[in-house]
Amino acid sequence: MSTKRPTVATYDASDHNAAPAPLVGADAQKRSTIGLEHMSHEELETFGLELDAIRQRTLDDLGQADADYIRRVIRIQQACEVLGRIGIFTPFFLPTFIAGIVLLGLSKILENMEIGHNVMHGQYDWMNDPLVDAKQYEWDNVAPAQDWKHGHNFIHHTYTNIHGKDRDIGYGLLRIDADQPWYPNHRFNLPAAFLLMMFFEWGVMYHGIELDEYLGGKMTKKEFRDRKSRAARKARRQIIKDYVAYPVLALALVPFVGWWAPLAVLGANFVANLIRNIWTFLIIFCGHFPAEVQTFAEEDAENETRGQWYLRQLLGSANISGSIPFHILSGNLSHQIEHHLFPDIPARRYPKIAPEIREICERNGLQYNSGRLSRQLASVARQLAAFSAKPDDPYKQGKSPESKALRRAKREAAQKERESVTA
Repeated sequence: MSTKRPTVATYDASDHNAAPAPLVGADAQKRSTIGLEHMSHEELETFGLELDAIRQRTLDDLGQADADYIRRVIRIQQACEVLGRIGIFTPFFLPTFIAGIVLLGLSKILENMEIGHNVMHGQYDWMNDPLVDAKQYEWDNVAPAQDWKHGHNFIHHTYTNIHGKDRDIGYGLLRIDADQPWYPNHRFNLPAAFLLMMFFEWGVMYHGIELDEYLGGKMTKKEFRDRKSRAARKARRQIIKDYVAYPVLALALVPFVGWWAPLAVLGANFVANLIRNIWTFLIIFCGHFPAEVQTFAEEDAENETRGQWYLRQLLGSANISGSIPFHILSGNLSHQIEHHLFPDIPARRYPKIAPEIREICERNGLQYNSGRLSRQLASVARQLAAFSAKPDDPYKQGKSPESKALRRAKREAAQKERESVTA
């Protein structure tokens, strides 16, 4: 007997509000300086109200078509996974085996990008459907949803590109901005980025543990231990599913195919995950780290208005142009600007909103960073290469820590100065 999926009498997202709030500083009298080189405070207020109106109009218009869309994408993703799993169990026939790998990789891309990422943003919470409930959804990824949502939905989308607040600036591994501290390991920006691309889901999982926050005294030992436990459980579940359970099932093929059948299935799962990791990395990096994307100082963003928050999102993001299938496979994060402006609006609406956002930018003389995937990727690569080089004075770059030798030399110089004064 089939069970009918729960629905609500009418779909209404007008009162839905999962959007991040602007940064508030300790000094309530201080005014943020974000965007003042582009507009006055009064113009920024108007700018914010105009974008608020677009957001509210879109929320008021959400309904059955949006619900049907996400459910349709889920059905397509599930069909791709089933066909892909069947295909990788035919290692004796190369065309279907390769097709199985491609379909399985495609299903993982759809699940992570258009479904998982967007559902966990709360974009479909207004539907009151457990299938797409942000609080319940757990994606096909080694990163636990709970920790990803805290680091991404709250930290990244609230403090986008603010140094010292947004941990996604370089992910604690790469130097992609002049105001970031320079460390000797940044010489390997490009190879490190390549390795991160290959194993991106593992990088996301490690990033969510927030080891740096714990070592910096900003996280309790219990919270850190809980994060490690969640990550270990989720990673174990994913490893068992892809690299143990399905290869074990493939043992049934050994009498007909040979001893290598389970290894072929294991390898197929690895390649499908690799396909998803590479694609996700490309979309994320090309939406966040091209050359024209701006970063900000925390003191400048404190007590920003809604209009300033919108402007920071706009200047700190980049779009990738492409076809409709390309946008769907990117989870519509190819419209990264619109996503950062309206992270709680279903991503399928971004292509419709984008022309309005571009027109507003042109009218106000603001940058609307958009380009082909190849162009944005080349820009990211140039950024990584440029900021891998050791600055002329790295100890003045973004408050980089001084070397032991330099600190010792300064202490010796200070001691000599004190001795000369007392002599």
